Amino acid sequence: MSFSLIISSPDGDLYRGEAEEIILRGTEGELAVLAGHVPFVTAVKKGRCVVVDGEGVRREGLIEAGLLTVDRDKTTVLTSAVHWNDERK
Repeated sequence: MSFSLIISSPDGDLYRGEAEEIILRGTEGELAVLAGHVPFVTAVKKGRCVVVDGEGVRREGLIEAGLLTVDRDKTTVLTSAVHWNDERK
C-alpha cells in the first residue's frame, strides 16, 4: 500500500510520487511514515532519509532540517535540500 509523497525545497521538488515508506529524524527521534498513518506535523532534523517508492525501490540520502506534514491523502516534507546517495556528481 502506498501514499502520495512530496519532498520540496525552495529550488523545487526533490521527490514527487507514490511511496510505501519514508524514514527520517523528527524531534523525538527516528520515525517512519506508512500509508494510513495518523495525521501529524513535526520538525525534521538533519540526518538520514530513506524513501521506499511505490514499486519498492529504496533511495537513501542526507536531508537538511525542515518540516514534515502527514495528512490523510499525502505526506509533505519541506526542506532546504536532500543529498541522495545515488546523485551523480
